[in-house]
Amino acid sequence: MTSSTPQRHTGQEKYQRGTRSYTMSHIRGKDTGIELMVRSYLFSRGLRFRKNDKRYPGHPDVVLPRWHTIVFVNGCFWHAHEHCDKHSTPKSNVEFWSKKLLRNRERDAEQQAALREAGWRVLVVWECELDRSHREQRLKLLYEQITAHPLAEAQTSTLDRDDDPLN
Repeated sequence: MTSSTPQRHTGQEKYQRGTRSYTMSHIRGKDTGIELMVRSYLFSRGLRFRKNDKRYPGHPDVVLPRWHTIVFVNGCFWHAHEHCDKHSTPKSNVEFWSKKLLRNRERDAEQQAALREAGWRVLVVWECELDRSHREQRLKLLYEQITAHPLAEAQTSTLDRDDDPLN
């Protein structure tokens, strides 16, 4: 076949040789479907936020200054969600993928620790938690976690100042 789209087969490997690169190159780094779903839900409930703010470690998917809360919406594959059906190490180039996914997990932990140390509350929503059967329940829980924050009303926004956003 001379088509530029990936061709799947039924063997052990999910993609034929040469199609993994094509597929991976089309996976978005921001504004993914699950991010849009979470942001749309929060916005429809009246929450206002910044998205992919580069002033913070990890460029958080959602920054809610009023609630002093940061939300990461993680894909299970790219963030190596343990014990999840959506996460598995590709069978080709195993060493590369194992190192890459481990480093992604380590980086996530470092970034979240830095944000917590700066006084932010960090919440993580996983792709698998947004499957149809869990979606509404998980989004409601996220909203409750954000709005129930005890410092929410008293907290002033660090982003309203022009100084270091980690204060």
